[in-house]
Amino acid sequence: MKNFILSIIVLYTISCAPDKAAIDAAPFPILPIDSVDAGKAMTLIQTHCYTCHSPSAPEKKDRIAPPLVAVKAHYLQLDTSRDAFITSISSFLQHPSTEKAVMKGAITRFGLMPAQQYPPQSIALMAAFMYDYQIEEPTWFAAHWKDMNGEDWHQKGKLLLPQDKTSSISDLALSYAMAAKKELGKNLMTKIQKQGTEKALQFCNIHALPLTDSVAKNHQASIRRVSDKPRNPKNQANNEELKVIEKYKTYLTTEAEAEGQISYVNDSVYYYYPIVTNTMCLQCHGSADQIGKPTIAAIHQLYPKDKAIGYKENEVRGIWSIKFKKLK
Repeated sequence: MKNFILSIIVLYTISCAPDKAAIDAAPFPILPIDSVDAGKAMTLIQTHCYTCHSPSAPEKKDRIAPPLVAVKAHYLQLDTSRDAFITSISSFLQHPSTEKAVMKGAITRFGLMPAQQYPPQSIALMAAFMYDYQIEEPTWFAAHWKDMNGEDWHQKGKLLLPQDKTSSISDLALSYAMAAKKELGKNLMTKIQKQGTEKALQFCNIHALPLTDSVAKNHQASIRRVSDKPRNPKNQANNEELKVIEKYKTYLTTEAEAEGQISYVNDSVYYYYPIVTNTMCLQCHGSADQIGKPTIAAIHQLYPKDKAIGYKENEVRGIWSIKFKKLK
């Protein structure tokens, strides 16, 4: 499987197996077997991983990273123990590098993943879930695996039972936000990978709002991406949304996992979910010395009232603001 990169959320990298000393020293909790909250883990994976590692994207066209099941498959090829599986994936996810990578060849297709700032407990939970349970895989993956490895693919792990899956109103609202994030994210990542940051900026200028509106229409909801420091004035947060953003800024200074905020007004549901920066975001939203001069020039041309620079990693860039009718 030469064209797959390692990651749990992201893009794979080149190299050999992880350094054992580094794995043993990594400060990640190893959750005991049968203690994994499968529903919570699946929500984290859908939230953090599937924007890039979609199990539904085609094998070649529009794919910006390998499916997550490929990560599981290649780590299991190392004949690793459960503890080593959890620790090595967790270690890579916290600090992605070519030195820690397990797979070869795919970095030329996808590039190195942006660093993610997730709580160690959340990282370990996702990794444990990948080992203990069967995760969603593309329809084409088994044939691809056999073609590349000469062996049949049978995924190991327990099946996710219906009672492990949640279906609350907040889960429904989160799915709306993640659908919009996935649609916008995959398009921006494709532009960045194939044409560069300036083209991604131009794409965002023209298509970001229509893409979000399209997803909103499909779900019969209002879906907005708003900020206290918007790039596009149309994305300015209102007074209530500004309060939520400030709350998240305080909340996310700890190692707590980001969670949605939900409220009800009459028969309407209001749901908010934070948008948090990573290294990839800083290409357009970082400090002046992090943003390339051509990108700065494009920002000034396309967004003369831009306020959305000066961010660091793991800062609240804004929120997804969702509104829809309460189900009866």
